[in-house]
Amino acid sequence: MAGHSLIRRLLFVARRHLWDGACIVLFACALAGGMDSVISGAGKFLGSLVPGTEAQASDEPAKVYGTAGDGVARLPMFEFAAASPYSPQLLFPVKSHIFPDWLTHIVRRDAPPPVRNPVIAICIDDLGEDLAGTDRAMALPKEVALSFLPYAEATPFLAQEAEGKGHTVLAHVPMEALSHTDPGPMALNVGAADIAEKLAWNIARVPGLSGINNHEGSRFTEDAASLAPVMRQLSARHLFFFDSRTGPESKAISMAQTLGVASAGRDIFLDDVVREDAVRQQLDALAATAKRQGAAIAIGHPHDVTLKVLAAWLAENHGVELVPLSEAIRRKSQAVALASSSP
Repeated sequence: MAGHSLIRRLLFVARRHLWDGACIVLFACALAGGMDSVISGAGKFLGSLVPGTEAQASDEPAKVYGTAGDGVARLPMFEFAAASPYSPQLLFPVKSHIFPDWLTHIVRRDAPPPVRNPVIAICIDDLGEDLAGTDRAMALPKEVALSFLPYAEATPFLAQEAEGKGHTVLAHVPMEALSHTDPGPMALNVGAADIAEKLAWNIARVPGLSGINNHEGSRFTEDAASLAPVMRQLSARHLFFFDSRTGPESKAISMAQTLGVASAGRDIFLDDVVREDAVRQQLDALAATAKRQGAAIAIGHPHDVTLKVLAAWLAENHGVELVPLSEAIRRKSQAVALASSSP
């Protein structure tokens, strides 16, 4: 009886410390004979220690599992691992390329960096003739730029009032169009000998201005030779050129940069379609453009619909900052310079 009791106690102790001993033996085998000896001897060792367990390992190389149904490559799995519930979990197949969550959120190197502090600028032009519309435009936030038709009778007085309210003031200089549209008195024409003189007259009619933009001008802004005297005069007066982009082949910005004139082009026309939902849609497009490229500029006109929707939209938070036109031009010019200098 005492002998049987001793045997039972020894078996209990052996089973209790089975896996500790197994791990030690496996580690010793790995050091002495390499992994091949571990594979060949592991099954026989486990079979001799665990009752009812068949030794499944052999001298054959371990099987390599291919791509599983989920498309993930599997690592090799020993045959005995699947046959025994007592097999160490380390030997079960695992997915390859498993990374911690924080590694999966690393931004790709070729992804554009997020835009910080996107800004928008808005210019209302064609001012001066429509007195009521001009008055409502001047009631908008002072960051909204106001551009006056130089030939309008009330322009000198209205431009001074707008400057006094803190608005950036521009001369909306008439220039030759590709169509037969008449841009107005004292327009600048391609190849004319009096371009510099007419520009000086237009500038003098808008006191307190910081720059000019083109009224019509789809043909004039395509002609580099005609733009040269304009940019030279603006450079001498330290004025900027804001390209209304009325034509697809405008050379105004490239000429301005060549002659050291601050310049940028508009991104959005607010009211090609004079309807509330259309104007709001264009304002939303303006904000989206700014968030994508850092700065964006829109042009609108003194229509009742435009001014009403604009005032309401600017009172809301759209994740962009309204800045003076000169600041948006600076930001856009800086972005272009950085892009051109990058490899």
